[in-house]
Amino acid sequence: MKKYNWAILGCGKIAKKFALELKGLPNANLYAAASRNLDNATSFASEFGFKKAYGSYNEMVKDPAIDVVYIATPHSHHLEHTLLCLNHKKAVLCEKAFAINSKEVLQMVKASKENNTFLMEAFWVRFRPKFKKVLDLIKIEDLGKLKMIKSDFNFLGDYNPENRLFNIDLGASSLLDIGIYPVFTSLVLLGKPTQIKAIPQFSPTGSEESIAVFLSYENGSTAVLNSSFKSDYKNDVELSFEKGFIKYDRFSKDPILLQTTTKNQQITFDAGPNLGYQYEAVHVMECLDKNLIESPILPLSTSIELISILDAIRKEAGIVFPNHD
Repeated sequence: MKKYNWAILGCGKIAKKFALELKGLPNANLYAAASRNLDNATSFASEFGFKKAYGSYNEMVKDPAIDVVYIATPHSHHLEHTLLCLNHKKAVLCEKAFAINSKEVLQMVKASKENNTFLMEAFWVRFRPKFKKVLDLIKIEDLGKLKMIKSDFNFLGDYNPENRLFNIDLGASSLLDIGIYPVFTSLVLLGKPTQIKAIPQFSPTGSEESIAVFLSYENGSTAVLNSSFKSDYKNDVELSFEKGFIKYDRFSKDPILLQTTTKNQQITFDAGPNLGYQYEAVHVMECLDKNLIESPILPLSTSIELISILDAIRKEAGIVFPNHD
């Protein structure tokens, strides 16, 4: 089994979750952590057992021992940091949202191809056992046509104008931060919509803090999607078919509810350890083993389609990022 030297670019909360589960993989070496502040990088490296700490991203990417970089900075900086890594021939797993808009994502994809270097959006739920089980149920159950998706992602965020949740300069938006999960679900299951309606609510900084999105499709199906930093309500998905429905909480290890005209049951699955960030890392290393530059499960074309839908929703809702759009 080939081992890969991983580096973490950006040492915030999501990086800590990822590093905690990365360290349990036998073919992943926790090699380097980088922050704009050396003390932060040193503290992070010490906490999780990384060999090296860098106080500069530019210095980190010049380390020839690094094989793959997990980018965990705000999505306002994903383009800059992804290009930095790819141009130094470092494989990249970049947090979602992949970037602010389609223009930026296309630059990232272009750099990946020009450098013949792996790139994937860190859409970790795609690789978790629960979502894979849901996809299996849709394939094997005689549920008929998928008629409607209802999906929510909400949490109560503490208002702070400088926080990434409310600072427009950091790409603040519930849509890009958490609404992307419901949009991704609709993309995987129904494809690209033909019509989009959106009702946003804005914070005092002008950032979008809540949004309701309504999607319709050429085949007559619909999706009702919500995200918000103002409510600690729920985070679940309801899939309504012609002959039944599937309901599940996106992140919990609770069973999946499946109901049809003939049965009503709770479907269990192999939940695995921790939250499940390790599954995307496993897949990245499998791709590197095969010398691939993109994932066959989450190809760059999916990320391009996803960001194009998010762009269309933002246009409908009037969500603008002055330093990017």
